[in-house]
Amino acid sequence: MVKYSIEADPEKTAKAYGYELHCSRKDSINLAYALKGMKTEKAKKFLEEIIEMKRPLPTIFHKRKRSHQKGIGAGSYPQKAAHYMLKIIENAENNAEYKGFDAENMKISHISTYRGRIIRGIMPRAQGRATDKNKITTNIEIILEEVE
Repeated sequence: MVKYSIEADPEKTAKAYGYELHCSRKDSINLAYALKGMKTEKAKKFLEEIIEMKRPLPTIFHKRKRSHQKGIGAGSYPQKAAHYMLKIIENAENNAEYKGFDAENMKISHISTYRGRIIRGIMPRAQGRATDKNKITTNIEIILEEVE
């Protein structure tokens, strides 16, 4: 069973957790910062615009060597992280519908990302040596709350 970072009232909230996703943790942190407090419909539209590269995501954390985008400063289009985040939001919406909540009146009350498991790998090099070629994963948790 997945342990969430906060205790939420099960009578008012719906949860979803993405485990060991193959996306950047730094991009996921910036996406989580941008999405917190948004209604689910607005968040889904925001993520779809990022995936289609119509709207850049402002970079708040880890913005060194990040190119500037028109009107927002440092920013990027983290398509892979946005795709995974969109799937988790849809999953949380389905969980809310199953619990009997109105899916249109849900907002993101808590969203956070964590470092997941490192999948070890090696790349053979010359003269019998090897270099690490690890895949770093990300865990994402979302808690939706019904708005009156």
